[in-house]
Amino acid sequence: MDVHLRELRYFVAVAEDLNVTRAAERLFVSQPALSKQLRVLEGLLGFRLFERVPSGVVLTRQGEALLPVARDLLERWNAGVEQARAAAPTGTLVIGLQTAVGRGLQQEALRRFRAAMPGWEVSLRLVGWDDPSGGLADGSSDVAFIWLPVPAGLRTYVLATERRGVAMPADHPLAELAEIPFEALRREPFIALPQAAGPLRDFWLGLDARDDEPVVGVTANTPEEVFEAVISGLGVVLVAEGNAALYKRPGMTYRPVTGLPPGELAIAWREGDASPQVLAFIDALRQVTTKV
Repeated sequence: MDVHLRELRYFVAVAEDLNVTRAAERLFVSQPALSKQLRVLEGLLGFRLFERVPSGVVLTRQGEALLPVARDLLERWNAGVEQARAAAPTGTLVIGLQTAVGRGLQQEALRRFRAAMPGWEVSLRLVGWDDPSGGLADGSSDVAFIWLPVPAGLRTYVLATERRGVAMPADHPLAELAEIPFEALRREPFIALPQAAGPLRDFWLGLDARDDEPVVGVTANTPEEVFEAVISGLGVVLVAEGNAALYKRPGMTYRPVTGLPPGELAIAWREGDASPQVLAFIDALRQVTTKV
């Protein structure tokens, strides 16, 4: 005989209230649904648990005998669940960030991660552009939100694919255009990532669409340095479409750029890392992006 915990909870609740309507309100179920489940339980047991009376219901002799057993089973189950939760490994998952993530990804993924890994804390770590691995190479991050391309030794799961645009001073002559051909930006001074960023620096300078060397106005290590340089008129910078909304600044404007392949935002982790907290966070992000 397969009796579910839900049916035992319903039985105990009605036995305590001796009124199906009041018990249904306490259980947040409808009275007909509760009555049906009690009939199912009685059918499985082969005997009646309650008799109807004008004030509600009363326990039968069989019901009185079963009630302490049902209470004990529910109490032991609840205690066992708490013990299992307490036995879960705990620690801190360090997430490397080079820019704000946004896009409805991070908050929902963290909610799912905490549900899957109770007891685990999360630490968000801002990593400069001089580390294209987002802190994974030196072990200071467990996972990282980074833009492709990434250094060797990392695995990635792409979260968003977005066109590239350009952030420029609001009074720039090209800002009058709704879209800007990349050809028109070739001789503009660019805000560049540091040399240590490697292929990532090349990507945000548009080298994949150039046959010439870019003009570098200034090198910046963080998003704040990048956009401060733009507002100061030191150059323009390529940014992903989703980041344009995250980094709005007075005196700066964004325009889509044609003639460029899109950028790819990914979650990255060390190749061969199968630790449960890392896999749980990656799985949470997969669920979020699949849902989107």
